[in-house]
Amino acid sequence: MAGKSKKHRPETLAVQALGWIDKSSGAVVPPIVPTTTYARAPDYTLIGGRSYSRDESVSYKQPEALLAALEGGADALLFSSGMAASAAAFQALRPGDHVVVQENLYYGLPKWLRGWAEPWGLKVSFVPTGELKPLETAMQKGKTRLVWIETPANPTWTVTDIKAAAEIAHRAGAKLAVDSTAGSPVLTRPIEHGADIVMHSATKFLNGHSDVIAGALVAAKDDAYWQGVKYVRQMGGAVLGPFESWLLLRGMRTLHLRVRRQSENALAIARHFQDHPKLLRVCYPGLGNDPGHAVAARQMQGGFGGMLSLRFKGGPKAVLAAVAKLEVFVRATSLGGVESLVEHRGSVEGPESPVPQDLLRVSIGIEHVDDLIGDLNQALDAI
Repeated sequence: MAGKSKKHRPETLAVQALGWIDKSSGAVVPPIVPTTTYARAPDYTLIGGRSYSRDESVSYKQPEALLAALEGGADALLFSSGMAASAAAFQALRPGDHVVVQENLYYGLPKWLRGWAEPWGLKVSFVPTGELKPLETAMQKGKTRLVWIETPANPTWTVTDIKAAAEIAHRAGAKLAVDSTAGSPVLTRPIEHGADIVMHSATKFLNGHSDVIAGALVAAKDDAYWQGVKYVRQMGGAVLGPFESWLLLRGMRTLHLRVRRQSENALAIARHFQDHPKLLRVCYPGLGNDPGHAVAARQMQGGFGGMLSLRFKGGPKAVLAAVAKLEVFVRATSLGGVESLVEHRGSVEGPESPVPQDLLRVSIGIEHVDDLIGDLNQALDAI
């Protein structure tokens, strides 16, 4: 299959999926290849260079190559979920290694680190999200192997300076991994700011249609650590199925159109409600008064993302009263799809959740922005 040169702009690479054409048919859309195994020639050499689909599926090649190109990385790997991808980044380390992780981010990662990684033998230091001084203090030169940040961080959308975090990590001999799910390569390319690893819950913006569970890692360099990550996927088997790989590639073709529309909608909504009398705050890095705005403006290009959160003056009762009145927004977990969703994380995570109980997480879709603003207005008016 012929491919587009990386000199072409990201939008072109994504829309044409690197320009690969199926040799056997001329199809511009790749076939779904569900095979689990691959035939050998009479002399027992591999006909297509692949042996078994757990780690060598032909279905991975195109979406992985496209994602690596969009992120400016050397290589990419698909996983069965965002959590599987995140776990692999830590499982490639050794017991006794030290890692530094932001505390307030996607709730599943700290939960897994405390419940599995620490008992297994990793030494984990948690630091406040977005703050560089505590991050620098937590580093142990020669012992810290990995620093993990998420920016903007779910669900408060706190922004971390990627370049500064990378410099801190590298001075201690560690790698920097960035969960860039909320930004996507349309808005943020962490490798350009010094990151070594980029993680995506590909379920979200990369796929964009709420019909695939997937994860991905992208490496700045194909080094010994990255070979360890590959080994974790190969032996652990947390791989993506061929149909899911095909759907993910399908979704990535419209990535730039979707994310830009979502970002435009989110900014308009954030500005409309930032002074609403029933809200304490709109959490969105695109607002000029947001604590992370200056950094976000520097490292996010072309928009500030499709995620925001609303904090209610009336606490959780007011949140739930408003949510009950919504007609356009769907009450559901997840984010990044074409449809707009809301979620009260306090109800999902329970009373022990570190997320403020007055916070409503909002995933902005590609609907007409006036309908979204109108729906939120009538819901707020009802409380």
